[in-house]
Amino acid sequence: MSRVTRLPARTRGALASLLAGITLVGATAAPAAPAPSDGPAGSGRPVVIRYTESGVPHITAGDWRGLGYGYGYASATDNLCVLADAYLTVRAERSRYLGPDAPADTGLGVAGDNLTSDLYFQRVKDSRTVEELVAQPPPLGPEPEVRKLIDGYVRGYNRYVAATGASGADGPACRGKAWVRPITPLDVYRHFHAVTTMSGSGTMMDGITGARPPAPGKPPAEASGPSAASLKATASGLSAAVRTARKDGELGSNALATGSRGTGGEARSVLLANPHFPWHGARRFWQSHLTLPGRLDVSGASLLGFPAVLIGHNHDLAWTHTVSTAATYGLYEVPLVPGDPTRYLVDGVPERMRAHRVAVRVRAADGTEDTVERTLWDTRYGPVIGSGPGGFPLPWTTRSAHVLRDANAGNLRALNSWLGLGRARDTDDARRVLTRTQGLPWVNTVAADRRGRALYADLQVVPHVTDDLAERCSTPLGEQVFPTSGVPVLDGGRGDCAWGSDPDAVEPGILGPARLPSTDRGDYVVNANNSPWLTNPAAPLTDYPRVVGDQGTPRSLRTQEAVLTAERRLAGTDGLPGRGLTREAAQRLLFRDHSRAAELAGADTVRLCRAFPGGLAPSSKGPVDVSAACPALEAWDGTFRRDSRGALLFARFMLKAEAVPGGIWRTPFDPADPLHTPRGLAVDDPQVQRAFGEAAAELRTAGIPLDAPLGAHQYVVRDGERIPLHGGPHQAGVLNVITPRWDPAAGATEVETGTSFLQVTEFPERGAPRASTLLTYAQSADPSSPHHADQTRLYSRGTWVPERFTPAEILRSPHLRTVVLTAP
Repeated sequence: MSRVTRLPARTRGALASLLAGITLVGATAAPAAPAPSDGPAGSGRPVVIRYTESGVPHITAGDWRGLGYGYGYASATDNLCVLADAYLTVRAERSRYLGPDAPADTGLGVAGDNLTSDLYFQRVKDSRTVEELVAQPPPLGPEPEVRKLIDGYVRGYNRYVAATGASGADGPACRGKAWVRPITPLDVYRHFHAVTTMSGSGTMMDGITGARPPAPGKPPAEASGPSAASLKATASGLSAAVRTARKDGELGSNALATGSRGTGGEARSVLLANPHFPWHGARRFWQSHLTLPGRLDVSGASLLGFPAVLIGHNHDLAWTHTVSTAATYGLYEVPLVPGDPTRYLVDGVPERMRAHRVAVRVRAADGTEDTVERTLWDTRYGPVIGSGPGGFPLPWTTRSAHVLRDANAGNLRALNSWLGLGRARDTDDARRVLTRTQGLPWVNTVAADRRGRALYADLQVVPHVTDDLAERCSTPLGEQVFPTSGVPVLDGGRGDCAWGSDPDAVEPGILGPARLPSTDRGDYVVNANNSPWLTNPAAPLTDYPRVVGDQGTPRSLRTQEAVLTAERRLAGTDGLPGRGLTREAAQRLLFRDHSRAAELAGADTVRLCRAFPGGLAPSSKGPVDVSAACPALEAWDGTFRRDSRGALLFARFMLKAEAVPGGIWRTPFDPADPLHTPRGLAVDDPQVQRAFGEAAAELRTAGIPLDAPLGAHQYVVRDGERIPLHGGPHQAGVLNVITPRWDPAAGATEVETGTSFLQVTEFPERGAPRASTLLTYAQSADPSSPHHADQTRLYSRGTWVPERFTPAEILRSPHLRTVVLTAP
C-alpha cells in the first residue's frame, strides 16, 4: 500500500475556511477529506474536486466508486465531445449518426471510413469477447477496485451528460447531438479493449472487414506458389508496411530514469516522462490527482476515459511508458481445402471457417436509415484478413488465406496494472505488479523510486513465439519478414505451430515475465522507442527473443540523443552546472531542443548547400535557389528553438532524406559503436542533393523564406491566436518531438502528434516528491473552456507548471476552486 499523506486537523480547518466560495453540486456539506469506506455507493458521501493551476483537478473521495464518480464528472466537463465520440465508435454507430463515408475515429484504430470502423466494432460486440472478459475473476478480469472505479466513472459521466450534455446550451459543439447520451460500464470496457488491441487488430480493420473468399469458378492457384522474386518483393513490402504502420500509429515517447548514482543535488532519483501522443482525438491525455485516503494518492495523466493514472507518481514511485518494439500480433497462413476456400486444413484435417453476418445501421444521404450487412470470417487462430498492416495486400486465394492472431484479444487487464502501479512502493513492487497482472498492451515501463533505483521493464503482452518456433514454423514469407520486423508469419496448417505457453504467464499464448527483458539499476535507464538492447550501454540487454525486438542494429537518432543526454549529464559535460540529473536539469535538457542529426550532419549540410553550382539545388520542380539558406545553416546552433533560423529547412530535409535509397550517411553503422554510427552526410550522393532541393522547394512553395525562424512557421492557432512552437521531428533526433501537419501553402500550422504530457519527478530522501508537469495541448478540447490553450502558451514559452501534491501545496494555490459532488 502506498504511503498517503493524511490531512491534519489544521489543514482540514484551512480547507473548511475556503469552502465559502465553492461550487456545490448536489451536496449540503463540504468536508475536506471524505472518510474511507468499503461500503456500497449510495450513502451520499461527498466527492471533493479541488482545481489548481491550469485546471488540474485534485479528486478526493471516501471510496473507489466515489473516486471514479469524481473522475467521470470532471473529465466529461473538460472533454465531453471527445469522450462521446469514442463511445460512439465502440458502439459501432458512427455510420448511423455521422454517415458511412465520413472519416473514422483514428484514435481507436485504422479504418478507411465510418462503415469499416462500425463493421469491425460490431464484430467485436457480436463476439461478446468483452462481456466474457468482464465476467472473469482477476487476474483475467477486472479487480474489485477497478469494477468500483468504472461503476463510479459511469455515474459521474452520466451526471454531467444529464445536466448539460444533451442540451442545446452554449459550450461544446456536441451538445444537443443525439449521439451524446449516457453510457454503461460495458461501453467503458469496450473502450479499454479497443485501446488495448489498437496495435494489432486495430491496425487492420480494413483487412478484417474486407476479406472475401475467391469467387466461385476462379481457377485454382498454382501448386508451386509464388516465385522467388515475387516472394521477396512481398516480404519486403510487408516488412515496410509493418514499420510504416508502427510509425503511422502516431505513438512514441522518451523516458529517462536515474537512480542514486545518476542524480545530482539532494535527489535520490529522477524520472523524466515525455510521451509523444496525438494532440487531437481519443488518445489525448488528461491530468488529474486521485486520492482515496489511506489507500491511494497518485498524480499524473491518463488517456481520456481511463479512470486511473497511467503515467505519474505517488509518494515513493514515479513511472512512465514508451511504445515498445515488441510485436503484439502474428499472422498465420492456412492451406485451404481444394474447391472450398472457406475450409482449411490443420494436420490434414479440414476445419470450416466460422461465418459471422455483421449488420450495422447507416444514415442515407436523404437522412433515412438503412442496414448494411457483411459476412466476416474466423478461424481457430483469429479473423481472416484480406490485407495486412498499412493495407498491404495479402489476397485470399484458392490456395491459402492469411489469418490474424492478436495477443491482446483476451486482455482486459490494463487497468489492473495501472491501478497497481499507482499503489506500488518501489521499483521491486512495480515489477511485481507488472508480473502479476501482465496487462500492459504495447508499452515498456520506466520507473524511479525513493530508494534510488531506476527500472526498465518490457513486461507487457507479447506473443509466445520463440526464435525456435519461428525457425520451425515460418512460411516462406515469414522466413523473410520475421527477422526484419519481428512479426511472425507461421504455418497454420500444422498444429505444432501454435503459439506456446509459459507456466508464469497469466494466459496461454503469451510470453511469461521470465522471458521478457528488464533491469533495475542505480545509475540510469533510458528508452526512446527502440528495442531494449541499449537501455544502458554499460550493460546491453540481449536475453530476449526476436519477437520482442532486435539487437546490434542501428538506433534512431532520437535514441542516440536520449542515451548521450544521459551520459553527458552524468559526466557533467553538457554545459549545465554540476553532474547528475535533477528536476531542473531534466527540464532544461528537454527544452534545449538539441538535434542529434544536426550534430552529426550540420556542418556537412552547410558544405552541401554551398556546393550547388550557382546556388541552385535540384528538385522535381526544377532548380531551386538555396543561396539564402547557407548562411543561416552555418550560423544555426543545431537546436529547434522558436527563434532558430535554418531549423525548419533542416527538418524538412531530414524528412525527405528518409526516402533516400541506402540512406544518407558516408560511414555505415557499426554495432561496436552504435551511438556514433552511422555518420557523415553523403554530400556527393545525387539523391541526398535532391532531397535537400525538395525541402527547399517545399518551403518556397509555401512562401516561407529559407532562413525564417522556426516559430514563425511552426505554430498552432488557438482562440484566434497564433502560438509559435519549439521542438522538432523524430527524424532530426530531437527529444522534444513535434510532428506538424504540413500545409503546402502555409507550412506547419497544426500538430498531429508529439510531446503531450510532460512530468519530471524528483524524490528527495525525505518528504514529498517534487514534480513539474506540462500538458502541451491543455486540459480541454473545448474551445469555450478557459483551459483550452493555457498550457499550450506555457509550452510555447518553455514554462513548466510546478505540481501541487500535498494538501498544503494544494491549499496555497491562488487559483484554488472547489467543487463538491454527492455520489449517488
